[in-house]
Amino acid sequence: MSIREVVFLTLKEFFQTAIISLAIFLFVYLFLVQPHRVQGLSMVPTFESGELLLTEKLSYRLYRPQRGDVIVFEAPVSRNADFIKRIIGLPGETVKIEDGSIYINGQKLEENYTSSPTQGNETVTVGSNEYFVLGDNRSASSDSRSFGTIKKRTIRGKAWLVYWPIFKSASSFGARIISSVNYHISY
Repeated sequence: MSIREVVFLTLKEFFQTAIISLAIFLFVYLFLVQPHRVQGLSMVPTFESGELLLTEKLSYRLYRPQRGDVIVFEAPVSRNADFIKRIIGLPGETVKIEDGSIYINGQKLEENYTSSPTQGNETVTVGSNEYFVLGDNRSASSDSRSFGTIKKRTIRGKAWLVYWPIFKSASSFGARIISSVNYHISY
């Protein structure tokens, strides 16, 4: 085999590997998971600013989003950004904020992940294919109280895995899988 043939075969293998790798990356990025960086304080204490997470995109193609899911969605005020919030109200439900508490269809929602009461007094009926979302740090969150409900089509996916920072520190819980909250509604 000549040097020319060896170089040609090597370049051919390199480009085939690069094209296959790019195709796999695009498939994973477009259909399975997408990386996001948490910016701001709206989800403290659940997420700290600067944490890196993976948003999985597959489950909402098969199942409906549930109350307690932490989602990433297209920001309603800017098409160039994504927001991360927690689903509170589901399609068809009436969400009422009163005296620092949240009521779903008249029943009080018990939340154990917020550090401050929910400010405001309002009642919202969530439309079909819409969701009422709030940040966990209610005093520092731009959420459905300011921009209204979000459409299902704007949801990018469900927050799934925090992968950076890897180790727990004073400002982060470290790498972890994100699970939904089991809510209790008082009757």
